[in-house]
Formats: sequence, structure tokens, C-alpha cells
Amino acid sequence: MRRSFNGLERMTREIIRADPMTGHLFVFRNKRRDRLKILYWETGGYVIHYKLLEKGTFRLPDHEGDAPMRITSTELMLMLQGIDLRDTRSRRWWSPPAATVAT
Repeated sequence: MRRSFNGLERMTREIIRADPMTGHLFVFRNKRRDRLKILYWETGGYVIHYKLLEKGTFRLPDHEGDAPMRITSTELMLMLQGIDLRDTRSRRWWSPPAATVAT
């Protein structure tokens, strides 16, 4: 967790292979899982949010492999509030059927 703006930006480009200036949030955690850094681009520059837990750890959803994990903004907010995402499940939301074009 020693990296700051330049180090996290470089990790995003080289390891995750993503452009940090897209507006996405990039979340980094330490090995002990008690600290998170969130890097994102805002008009004019990068922003880092840093959270250190006094007790406990952040619980991420189960994930296999080395590929970057994608989570929703809702999942991120729940995780920051201390919710263990490994024991949660999402309900399927209704969405309208795909439009068909009559020929």
C-alpha cells in the first residue's frame, strides 16, 4: 500500500491492462485485507480514496484466477460498509425483452 497516484496508475495500465482515465473505479487492497485504495480519474486529475479498518477485514466475493475482478458500485458500497459479499446473493432483476424488428 505504498503506491500513490503514479504507482497505482502504472499498475492499472500494466497489470490490469485498463485505462485509468475511463472513469472506472480501480480498487486495490493489501494482503491483510484491512486497507483499500480506490483510484479514479476526475476532471483535471486522479483521486485516491483510502480506507483503513481499525478492526476486521474487507471481504471480497470469491474469485478464481489472476484476471481482474469486476464488482458493481453497489457491491463496492456494501463492502466499504462491512458487508461480507461472499455470503450475499443478488436477485435477478426484470428487464424488457430485446426489441425485434419486423421485416
